[in-house]
Amino acid sequence: MSSAPGPPPEVAPAAAALLARAPALAEGMVRRIRAEVAYYGSEERVPSDELLGSCRRNAELVLGQLAHGRGAGMESARRTGRDGARRGVPLAELLHAYRVGSEFLWSALAAEVSAADGVTVESVTALAAWWVKEGLAAASGDAYREAATEMTLQRERERSALVEALFTGLLTDRTTLWEAAHALGLPTEGTFVVVAAEVPAPGREALPGIEPRLQAEGARSAWRLLPGLRIGVVALRAPDAEGAALGVLDRAASSRVGVSPPYRALGETPRALRLARLALTGPGGRAPGVARFTDSPVSLLVAAAPEEAGRIAGTVLGRVRALPAAERDRLLDTLERWFAAGGSAAAAARLLYCHPNTVRYRLRRLEDLTGRSLADPRSVADLALALCALRLLPDGL
Repeated sequence: MSSAPGPPPEVAPAAAALLARAPALAEGMVRRIRAEVAYYGSEERVPSDELLGSCRRNAELVLGQLAHGRGAGMESARRTGRDGARRGVPLAELLHAYRVGSEFLWSALAAEVSAADGVTVESVTALAAWWVKEGLAAASGDAYREAATEMTLQRERERSALVEALFTGLLTDRTTLWEAAHALGLPTEGTFVVVAAEVPAPGREALPGIEPRLQAEGARSAWRLLPGLRIGVVALRAPDAEGAALGVLDRAASSRVGVSPPYRALGETPRALRLARLALTGPGGRAPGVARFTDSPVSLLVAAAPEEAGRIAGTVLGRVRALPAAERDRLLDTLERWFAAGGSAAAAARLLYCHPNTVRYRLRRLEDLTGRSLADPRSVADLALALCALRLLPDGL
């Protein structure tokens, strides 16, 4: 209750007379609310004993304060608001019920006051002002919103914990995994990808509004915020829907985003997160946009044994990495284009916009520095693995 002036004392006898009839008044309020408020018309949604108890408590609260100055708290109304939020009663319907019940009680009080002695127009006006100021609906609505906010925060905490457990591999039991997927709104089997997006700057959000944007494409997702990184698992609506999801991610990206290859079982999410992180830190520079982890055998081998792959890169390409940056990058780009061109110097030259002899010169320089011949399949395999490790792993390990 507020510190506003109390109700006019001359209405106390009328309020006391009504207080004695509170049980009958409560029954009348229940009938009126049932008839005028759609949500409360269902006994299944709001049982009669519960509604009757709430109406009687509220009537006694108001009339007791008017008659005797007692009942100065609004805890009854606040409890109704909290209970309504927890049961999922729409707030508009809750407040409508309070308005209908308040009008019923006001009409009964106005009729009682009109027959009382010593009650003036000014008294009725003061009573009306008090009634509005001390209305139960406001207290109930405030409590409803507070409870709803608490429930939302609790659900977000629980959801965040489930997403973290999913990414860390703590959900290994099939039943537990199913329960977590159900709570997150995800299937346990289907087609999934994991997304890892850099937070572009302190206070800025990676992939703003991404969950509803993906949902508009039929893709459900669950997300977790880490220091400097936002990670999410996306359930695609169909195996061929990856392109649409990648398009949504690319349009939303204001920083670099790594995406894992598709996978089928939700329990494989921790491994997919590792691949998404590798895509995030791999080739492509630091320009905003989506980088997808390639699911080639060599890339998967590097991801499966990153430390060993890093040592191979250091052994095979150590002398190349020690060159000045411009020459090093030029040689490595040439090797990468040569692989992309299927071992054709002429095709690699077209990709690099240079003469084929320039490509051949650079390849001979690589052979000299690495001690490996591009005519030897085993040496080519060494170079392919070392280059992949250098491109995928942070700083080549």
